[in-house]
Amino acid sequence: MTDFKTKPLNEKTWPDFARLVDANNGVWGGCWCMWYHGKGASAEDAAEKRKAKECLVRQGRAHAALVYEGEDCVGWCQFGSPNELPRIHNQRAYQKTDPVLPDWRITCFFSGKGHRGNGVASVALEGAIEEIRKLGGGIVEAYPEDIEGRKASSAFLFNGALHMFERQGFERSRQIGKHKWVMVKTVR
Repeated sequence: MTDFKTKPLNEKTWPDFARLVDANNGVWGGCWCMWYHGKGASAEDAAEKRKAKECLVRQGRAHAALVYEGEDCVGWCQFGSPNELPRIHNQRAYQKTDPVLPDWRITCFFSGKGHRGNGVASVALEGAIEEIRKLGGGIVEAYPEDIEGRKASSAFLFNGALHMFERQGFERSRQIGKHKWVMVKTVR
């Protein structure tokens, strides 16, 4: 297995993140991992999303654990507070349980071309947990897809796979979609 390391997304690592996103068509056709940041984030074109994401990073309002292979950023795991990342998929089902919001949310993963299926997402999750610990820890929620016993398109795994979170000590809280769960862990 390749030796990966993680670094936090910040002003210093922004160019590495931007290079990876640019090399992968802006991620899913120009997302720049902005959808979870809330209203208006998904309405802009890719160039505007890039500027908005960079602005959030420079303000310390966008977090991710970036995965490196040597000097190259090859993937990431985005996380943040519910104020930073107010949108999640299956929001209606999530709200039905009148949830107490967590301290942190893990919202999405990305592995660059040529690096998928090599453990990048698992390393990114470990890096995100460590960054959350450094930022004071607390209750962390994630919203992965349960792929046990079925084939799942990688297009549906941007929130991660449930078994990956279970390996990191997350527990199932409640189901919010046919195959989507709220997973919870307290990080100290």
